[in-house]
Order: sequence, then structure tokens, then C-alpha cells
Amino acid sequence: MPINITMPALSPTMEEGNLAKWLVKEGDTVKSGDVIAEIETDKATMEVEAVDEGTVAKLVVPAGTEGVKVNALIAVLAGEGEDVAAAASGAGSAAPAPKAEAAPVQAEAPKAEAAPAPAQSAPTTAPAPAAVSSSGARTFSSPLARRLAKEAGIDLSAVAGTGPHGRVVKSDIEAAVAGGAKPAPAAAAAAAPQAAAPAPAAAAPKGASDEAVLKLFEQGSYELVPHDGMRKTIARRLVESKQTVPHFYVSVDCELDALMALRAQLNDAAPRKDGAPAYKLSVNDMVIKAMALALRDVPDANVSWTESAMVKHRHADVGVAVSIPGGLITPIVRKAEEKTLSTISNEMRDLGKRAKDRKLKPEEYQGGTTSVSNMGMMGVKNFAAVINPPHATILAVGAGEQRVIVKNGEMAIATVMTVTLSTDHRCVDGALGAELLQAFKGYIENPMGMLV
Repeated sequence: MPINITMPALSPTMEEGNLAKWLVKEGDTVKSGDVIAEIETDKATMEVEAVDEGTVAKLVVPAGTEGVKVNALIAVLAGEGEDVAAAASGAGSAAPAPKAEAAPVQAEAPKAEAAPAPAQSAPTTAPAPAAVSSSGARTFSSPLARRLAKEAGIDLSAVAGTGPHGRVVKSDIEAAVAGGAKPAPAAAAAAAPQAAAPAPAAAAPKGASDEAVLKLFEQGSYELVPHDGMRKTIARRLVESKQTVPHFYVSVDCELDALMALRAQLNDAAPRKDGAPAYKLSVNDMVIKAMALALRDVPDANVSWTESAMVKHRHADVGVAVSIPGGLITPIVRKAEEKTLSTISNEMRDLGKRAKDRKLKPEEYQGGTTSVSNMGMMGVKNFAAVINPPHATILAVGAGEQRVIVKNGEMAIATVMTVTLSTDHRCVDGALGAELLQAFKGYIENPMGMLV
């Protein structure tokens, strides 16, 4: 019987993904372990391997389709000795169709969240209707394409769609305008749903529709850039964090001169392999180690909040914010309190490179017990970071800069770095947060303690 291949759940929280690329074609023979496709999650591109052997009878979901639900049917294999054509003809009935196929208009909606809604009074969760041609056939199109077609007076049914499953998208309308497509018939215009346009406003009210917001700007002075999965996930998680986690902030200044001297000494002593040093420590590597040791010394702060119990972690798994195109990701240094500085340095270099290439595995960026966000290399003096649940703390690290300080009643020059600890007040109180930050400051200002 046919073997169904469904969209896999590549992480515990994954609900949908984008089918970026097929690495096989219909008629190919595959065996267990062969890589057959690349799937994009919100923060990584991952390879999918075949579990069974057989011949690819049908690729149900085309490459490039977005918003494919987990467990939706994406391909069908014909088993050994089975008729490939018969297996292909039965595709689609054995499992729920992916979002991009079952509801083409609704699947396009997330891509066009910034586009004007058809009417301000329409529910934001309702899918926009498809255009109907004079023959009664439906023409599927994106909300933005429908709006552009309406403004240009173009009949959507006369436009050939190049999007998934023949859907008409923005580029098709632009091409039609340039090619002089026929205008929409009066009957179709009369049949289109009518809705009162929102009245112009001097300022967008809270909860205003996209259309109301866009009316505040001069037409032609902006372009609409659809949100990708990463940006949506970042927005959702940060809103959730600010709405549910009671943040408070503690800041302290740390003198860096001793740390900088030790760092230079350790880098100079690094053994060389093939002409290159075995490691090259950064200030950030030492910040990661100091934060991990501080959590080890103050275990009551190495926690996560749940409604039923406090989760006390046995190790300091430090997530490190890494900027990548379109957002950021936090690869995790596991058991950082047990690792040497050189190990942390080399591990972060590898994680950072693969993060920028979107090649991290889910287990390499999910979980953790705390985070470090360092904007010092960007010249930022100090800032406060947003907690990344389920963490209870995040350390915001500013730039090390020369400042005038007072020592023994006299002015002196020192390299000083300001750090700000954001904490979840449900599980880390003020005194406990201050204790953690003082432990961190102790390791930064007396860095030899990180070596023993």
C-alpha cells in the first residue's frame, strides 16, 4: 500500500513549517536515511530523511510552499512492487492536506499581515474571499494582489498566477499592469463585497487595522515587507514575555582591566596548530563563564517559574544572543560552569557560524537556564534586555570603556563595563538578583577565579 510522508515536527513547539526544497523528484527510488527535503522552521533550515524505502509516487506539496501544518501529507511513496501511478492517484485522501493547499487564501494571509485589510469592519481572523470570474470559477490570490488589482482596475480572472497552486501574487499584478491587462468587468465590480472605508484619522487608535494604519502614510512612501516566520516568533515571544513576566532590573559597573590583561596573557600562551592558535578568547567568552559560575554559586537564582513548582536547574546552560539576518537566535552553551574558557570560546565560534547559516539543531537553541546579550561591541553603553522564557534571568552587557573612577579617595582611569540583569520577580527577588550580580562582578574583576 502507499506510504505517506507527512510534515515532521522538528521541535516540540513546531506547528507548521515551510517546505523549502525537494531533493528528490517523482519516480526517484529512496531508501531509509536518504535526505529527501529541506524544511524551514522559524529559526533554522533542517534536512528531512526518509524513514521507509520506495519510489516517489507523488510530491503533494510543491517546493516553496509556506505554512505547511505538522502531520500534513507532503509526499507519497509506492512500496516495493506497487504500481506507482496507482499510489499517486490515491494521494491526498490518506492525510489532511497542508494549509497552503486546503485553504490557499488563508495560508497567504500570514505573509501579508502588513497589507491593508479588505475592510476595517471585517474580522481579522477571517480568510479573504477569492475573486470570482464571469464563468463562475474562483481565482485564488493574495490579499495584497487583490487590492492592487482593484486599484488598477484589472480583472483577476485574466491574470495567470505564479504563486503556489497558481495563486495570483503581487508580482503577477505588476506584470499585468505593465502588459496592459484587460480591466475588470462592471458586473464583477458590482458583485464584489462592499464595505465602508475607514475614516481618516490623525493617529492610529490602539488595535487599529492595518488599513487604518497605512492611511496615515502618504501613498507610495512605503513598501510592505511580509513578516517571515522568525520575525513572527520573536514578536509573539517578546509580547508574551512582557505581558506575563514581571521584570525588574539591577545594574552594576565592573572594572575590566584585570580581565583584559588575563585574556591577553591566555591568548598569547595558546598552542598553535597548523599555524593557527588553538583558541582565541573574547571578552564575551569570559562573560559567559562568569555568569555560569555565578549561577553555580547562587543556585537559588538558577531557576525557572511554573505555576505548580519552582524548577531548580542543576547546571548553568547559558544562551547567547546571536544576531542573524532578520532577527536573532540564542545558541546554548550547556554546562558552561564545567567548561574551560578555551572550550567555551571554540564552541561559541562554531555555534555562532552555524546560527548565521541557520544550521542549528533545535536542541542547540531551545531550553537553557539563562541568557547573555552583549551589545558592547556595537558601542552600546548600557541597556535592559527582555527575558526569554522559560529563563528567569538575562544579562545585558554594555561596552568596556575608559572612565574616571575614585580609588582610595583619588581619581583614576579604569576600563569599566556596565551590565544590567533582568530578572523574573516571581522567582528571583531583588536581594537574590543583587547577590547573583555581585557574584558575577567578583569573577569579572578577579578573573583568575575562573581558571581554578
